[in-house]
Amino acid sequence: AGIGPGVYDIHSPRIPSTEEIAVRVNKMLAVLDTNILWVNPDCGLKTRKYTEVKPALQNMVSAAKTIR
Repeated sequence: AGIGPGVYDIHSPRIPSTEEIAVRVNKMLAVLDTNILWVNPDCGLKTRKYTEVKPALQNMVSAAKTIR
């Protein structure tokens, strides 16, 4: 089992930076074990355009890889 608290607000058109997401993930890792943390957006992506979704997800993946 795991937990996947959202690392960025998908309801905002603003694209979060890799650094911004990494800060949030590191805060979560201060209280959660790495084996149970799943890095994901805070909700589904249906309300966003592809031009907003792709770079945000790329930054999220980049932040997760950097932290690993």
